Amino acid sequence: MRIFIVEDDPFYGELLAYHLSQNPDDELHRFETGRDCLNHLYMNPSVICLDYSLPDLSGEEVLRKIKTANPDIRVVVISGQENIQTAIALLKLGATDYIVKDDDTRERLWICLNNLRQQEGMQKTISHLQEEVGRKYSIESAIIGNSPPIRKTFSIIEKAAASKITVSISGETGTGKELVAKAIHYNSPRRNRPFVAINITAIPKELIESELFGHEKGSFTGADFKRIGMFEEASGGTLFLDEVADMDPGMQAKLLRALQEMEIKRVGSNKPISIDVRLIVATHKNLNEEVRAGTFREDLYYRLLGLPIQLPPLRERSTDIILLARHFMKEYCRENHREQLKLSAEAQRNLLAYAWPGNVRELKAVIELACVMADGDTLESEHLQLMHNSPVDVMLSEDMTLKEYTHQIIKRYLEKYDRNVVLVAKKLDVGKSTIYRMLQDNSL
Repeated sequence: MRIFIVEDDPFYGELLAYHLSQNPDDELHRFETGRDCLNHLYMNPSVICLDYSLPDLSGEEVLRKIKTANPDIRVVVISGQENIQTAIALLKLGATDYIVKDDDTRERLWICLNNLRQQEGMQKTISHLQEEVGRKYSIESAIIGNSPPIRKTFSIIEKAAASKITVSISGETGTGKELVAKAIHYNSPRRNRPFVAINITAIPKELIESELFGHEKGSFTGADFKRIGMFEEASGGTLFLDEVADMDPGMQAKLLRALQEMEIKRVGSNKPISIDVRLIVATHKNLNEEVRAGTFREDLYYRLLGLPIQLPPLRERSTDIILLARHFMKEYCRENHREQLKLSAEAQRNLLAYAWPGNVRELKAVIELACVMADGDTLESEHLQLMHNSPVDVMLSEDMTLKEYTHQIIKRYLEKYDRNVVLVAKKLDVGKSTIYRMLQDNSL
């Protein structure tokens, strides 16, 4: 740490400097006046040991000016006055500690600086971790892809991160809904506050209220202590409710009231607690259809809808499949300290021909297992453990007209060949004008 010692008594200042110099990692600078200290704040000291009685300025005045210039500088006041009121006043102004000059001053100062050194180390660690998390969940790092559907998703995520609006994410299982929620949180102004996630289907319905709102001790059998709920845990940050469509109707009403009033009540308490959370919800179901079926409240649906994000299934992102596969291969090899693998041409063809009912989550699992099974430096098709269903099987499982099937086939080929109409027309043996007409009608 860079430490300033501000002391007008040369002998006492030298004594403190000698004592603190026992730590060779610290950088010490001595000043005998308040103004001299203030003139050197550009050096950005970590800590200032400030004598309360200086010849030019009072300790209180110097403290105020230091905190105005840089509130992050820690100031330890050293005074010959054992005055409680003075100490309290200086601590309220932002002093880190108040040490009275006596025989134990040097030892107390040494302990105080050691504590500050540990705090600074912890703060640097926290800042480093926050930077790492920020990089991990940057939009491009969290969601791998370059296909038109995923690029469209990127732009919506950027809009969501820049606002406080509630976000509702929908998409099939395994499309990365929680990754999107984290990308929104860690790129928003709330990035340094908590991100709290809960999967509604993972909690018994009788415990959901306690999980979300908390409970008081003795409020029900087994409530042996007070519990802070997830709304309170996420204060100032983001609360992510996954599979919200599966919430019990009674709990839906309580959630709606909490969002309308922006306050909650712990189970067993009548005391309202104000909440400040950004809400992101997700479901693999169609919430609109759940409303029509009567299983989800319409008023809660409109409260949660906010900014909707529809994540495309992997079969609609065919141009991303090889990109994702290589990413997962690289990630696996790095984490397991093995040489990077290549992906054979036949393996690539098999990956592109598969329907991926489990989406990105399934692709990751398949690639990781294939990396384990690969003996050489190339991942071959025999290493891929794929279910025996094709994109055609998935498509034919849906009730569509022949015209709709035709549109789906052409759409898939346009995505696969980067919207090259001439190439797609050649591959499908159809006229270019047919494809151009569909594009003009916005049916593709």
